[in-house]
Amino acid sequence: MSYNCPVSTMSIHIDSSSRLINSQEKTLALTCPHCQVVAHVSVSAVPRFEDLQTCRPSQVGVVYRCDACHAPIFLRFTVRIYAASRIELSPQFTEVERAREKFSFTYLPEEVELLFKEALTCFSAGACNAFASMCRRTAQAVFADLGEAGRLRLFDELNEVRELAALSADTFARLKSILFGTAADPHPNIPLLDGHEAGIALEVMKDLLYEAYVRKGKLQQAMLVRRFFLEETQTNITPLSSAG
Repeated sequence: MSYNCPVSTMSIHIDSSSRLINSQEKTLALTCPHCQVVAHVSVSAVPRFEDLQTCRPSQVGVVYRCDACHAPIFLRFTVRIYAASRIELSPQFTEVERAREKFSFTYLPEEVELLFKEALTCFSAGACNAFASMCRRTAQAVFADLGEAGRLRLFDELNEVRELAALSADTFARLKSILFGTAADPHPNIPLLDGHEAGIALEVMKDLLYEAYVRKGKLQQAMLVRRFFLEETQTNITPLSSAG
């Protein structure tokens, strides 16, 4: 599982004493894949400087520790420069193990739930294009369930998301192609996505499914609960006419 996380202001290197020097160490926080908490992480283990200089790998792995649950978190950095007294690392790192994405599946139809769960599994594994394909299948299942009126309503929702999130024309075109491509095409042209674009597609999918099912389900449940308590209250009130 991988995830590229850009931190453009970060300056990071391993010095000749095998210490990891990170200008943003005090503010480095991640969603822990073990306890699911957004927590600060601390360096736990760094490869030996001498071993790196000898082997000169293109990538370096560093073990961090979650300050919330103390579990190990593995990050991978690309090496920029091997210098005499320091090894410069890229400010971008890859989370080798990521927290699973969460979503409320309670109100989703069985087929939609199954497909979107598999889409989330692909996303968590860093399989961005498999994720895009599963998003297409999820959308097709939604449209089959809601009909053409539901499809048009969700397309309007996608346009609203475009404005709210200020999506670029290219990103919007990719999302439109992924989610609203014709189901009649036996070989659908699903655009290739990188990690950043997959993250955007994930948030859009969550929003569309929330609007299609979760919002309505929560409202209906809330109304049923209120009706239940109202009926219970009325049942327990003693009529004035029967009072002694």
